Amino acid sequence: MTSSDKLKIAIIGSGNIGTDLMIKVMRSKHLVCTLFAGRNFNSAGMKRASQLGVPISDRGIEAIIADPAICDVVFDATSAQAHIAHWAVLEKLGKTVIDMTPAKLGEFCIPAINAQECLDTGTANINMITCGGQSSIPIAAAIGMVHKDIEYVEVASSIASRSAGPATRANLDEYIDTTEEALQRFSGAKRAKAILILNPANPPIDMQTTIYAKIANPDLEAIRASVDAMVAKLKTYVPGYGLVVPPTIEGGRIITTIKVVGAGDYLPQYAGNLDIINCAAIAMAEMLATSKHGKHGKKHQEERKHG
Repeated sequence: MTSSDKLKIAIIGSGNIGTDLMIKVMRSKHLVCTLFAGRNFNSAGMKRASQLGVPISDRGIEAIIADPAICDVVFDATSAQAHIAHWAVLEKLGKTVIDMTPAKLGEFCIPAINAQECLDTGTANINMITCGGQSSIPIAAAIGMVHKDIEYVEVASSIASRSAGPATRANLDEYIDTTEEALQRFSGAKRAKAILILNPANPPIDMQTTIYAKIANPDLEAIRASVDAMVAKLKTYVPGYGLVVPPTIEGGRIITTIKVVGAGDYLPQYAGNLDIINCAAIAMAEMLATSKHGKHGKKHQEERKHG
């Protein structure tokens, strides 16, 4: 596939998430990074992009406004508040946006669960929820596939303090609210609670998430089978995702723990919290790319058939 055939990606936000996304895009067979936009040419991310030969701008979203044809899809790796303003502009420009912030303006997306649904509905704003959501919601949903009457689900994610940047810290309220809403939606639980722990330990810890589910008369064997199947799906796009504690009954609750080890593309391997949401976003972008080319190919075949 030549560069001209690839889906053109613009990234807004030159922090850790944006920079790691850029490197993942560059490695993809289906995507090409045509713009890396921030506000400071001297930031580490901008310098890295420049070294790699990626087009850069210090004008943020204004760079896309000035040249809308520069991209097909925009990754917004800024903040929840900034995304609200960005979406008002990008929607008018007809851009598909993959939102890395907990702004929850668009369709909640967990690739292992509803990627095809997002493609089928043609939603232009795809929200990747939160890092804790990407790690915990698939497990909660797998439990919900077995038991439709989950009374309560709680998730607690522990991440290295060093992996929580300024945007994460500024959006903690949005993180909790968005994760809890998505948890209920995908698991069917009556109530949900999300907890995020920033652990200052040195050396830094790997991301670890524990999911608790209160269910009457749980079918442990069926739950384990469902969770195992979900983990297998996750590992297709997040290789560092794995079970630490399989579903277990303890104190009248189902408890399971997962760990995410990052790929180490730009960020340290302990930053699995950032890696998982970025891997999920890349998975969606690649599906958008293959879907786009599939539609174009079908259209071309129809034109030849009737031409």
